[in-house]
Amino acid sequence: MSVDTQTLNEAAVSHYLKKHLDGFEGPMDVTKFQTGQSNPTFMLKTPSHNYVLRRKPPGVLLKSAHAVDREFRVQKALAGTDMPVSKMHLLCEDDSIIGSMFYIMDHVPGRNFNEPSMEGLTPVHRTGVIDDMNRVLAALHEVDITAIGLSDYGPEGNYFERQVGRWSKQYRASVTQKIPEMDELMIRLVEERPKDDGQRTLVHGDYRLDNMIFDATDTQVRAVLDWELSTIGHPFADLAGVIMQWQLPTGSEGRGMGGLDRAALGLPTDQEFIAKYCERRGLQGIDNFGYYLSFCFFRMAGIIQGVLKRGLDGNASNPGRALKLGEFVPVFAKHSLNALNRG
Repeated sequence: MSVDTQTLNEAAVSHYLKKHLDGFEGPMDVTKFQTGQSNPTFMLKTPSHNYVLRRKPPGVLLKSAHAVDREFRVQKALAGTDMPVSKMHLLCEDDSIIGSMFYIMDHVPGRNFNEPSMEGLTPVHRTGVIDDMNRVLAALHEVDITAIGLSDYGPEGNYFERQVGRWSKQYRASVTQKIPEMDELMIRLVEERPKDDGQRTLVHGDYRLDNMIFDATDTQVRAVLDWELSTIGHPFADLAGVIMQWQLPTGSEGRGMGGLDRAALGLPTDQEFIAKYCERRGLQGIDNFGYYLSFCFFRMAGIIQGVLKRGLDGNASNPGRALKLGEFVPVFAKHSLNALNRG
């Protein structure tokens, strides 16, 4: 059965916020963001303040997916650290209000870049944007998880062991066609996993340019968004996730740097970005980077397979885009296998 994720029960939301959110006053104008495939997201404009509502989709969902409560918790914990996040206001766990759990946060004004080519910017400006993206990533991995109350935010043990297991399970639960590369990856990513080096940090899980709000005129990151996949884990997964995105084709679908003249545009090479990150964290370098890159392609294949399944079932936030994204599952699987083979 198709579930409407394009609209919001505005009367129910307004009534709830008047009772539970200090300073909230209507009338409220609601607009749905077309980004944010996994959890439907809405702008709530009021005469005195702008908020964002992010909800879990209605309908039957995979266990542990769409964890808006975790998104709320991690961003609230990061308030006051070097990590730029939106101010969290409240989490509503009562499904009876709008049909699913949701949270309210501040709307952060600024600009968002959908693609790393950042059309219209000067090379110097692009360099500054990517450098601040690098700075914030390094800062994220230096956050003291015990001091901010997140030491229990993810299980102990090998991050890649549990993540490969998780995404293999979720992929199998949502598979719609046989993809031989995915079958091979689910074996090899277990067999070829590097020895755990003991790093245990907060990881975002989907750290990329289009999940950030930048200053309207400057290059500074004002907020990192979309923390659904965040956990305690290994920082190289986030770093490899950035490089994964850049290896994809340019355009609204791939949103990568494939084919771009990076030097002319003021964009760093993969190696330059990795080196700057290592410098900021005091690391000598990274061995086995091909494995981490392969893992990121594999996980993304699992994620978009789930989006495709929701699209076919009628539960996607944007059904047409869900079906389009689904075409990329075999592409990501091939990239993953290539990265693993390169080492």
